[in-house]
Amino acid sequence: MSTFQPVQSPLLTEKALYEQVITAGDGWIHDLLPGQVLRIVDMEGKQAVDTLFYSTEDPSDHYSAVRTITRQGNLYLTTGSTLLAESGRELLRITADTCGRHDTIGGACSAQSNTVRYAHDKLPMHNCRDTFMLMLSQRDEYTKRDLAPNVNFFMNVPVTPEGELTFADGLSAPGRYVELLAIAPVTVLISNCPQLNNPCNAYNPTPAKVLIWDAEGVSANV
Repeated sequence: MSTFQPVQSPLLTEKALYEQVITAGDGWIHDLLPGQVLRIVDMEGKQAVDTLFYSTEDPSDHYSAVRTITRQGNLYLTTGSTLLAESGRELLRITADTCGRHDTIGGACSAQSNTVRYAHDKLPMHNCRDTFMLMLSQRDEYTKRDLAPNVNFFMNVPVTPEGELTFADGLSAPGRYVELLAIAPVTVLISNCPQLNNPCNAYNPTPAKVLIWDAEGVSANV
């Protein structure tokens, strides 16, 4: 395996068009225009930021983990990865990454998965699927059928030689980020994971931050 080389962004935070902190367990939904840049920041380290992407023009056309993995020939996302929709259209491209490990096969935690993976008494715990559902309910164009395999930014999910998934300690650190360029109109849905049962976030969910730079100002912001 090659050694990860961080790719820093030239964009200045003080020139961002938009900035929002998402506390652990909360959600965020936002529409990006082509050319806009989204940065997701792991503020305190090892926090999993579960994220879904949809074509704003066709909400049924959501992010496809299978197409994305097949296109790049790699299970993990990092700088240069192009995120594809089910239709095959290009949604976003990762243009900067200071973490180097982002999962797209582990899925989002739910009440059901918490009971299977951990214990039956975990059923009432808040989870990412609940957050996704809450945020989608704010938009008339979405239903629960629009939940799909997601990206887990900053989450470390190694795959064993036998093809099994393992939830390992996160590799991220405070202030590390991933930056994505919108290629098409994209709706971004985030659940800042509240998971307390695995080591990916050191059993301690923490805030994340999102920043957006406008397409017209990107060149002027460097």
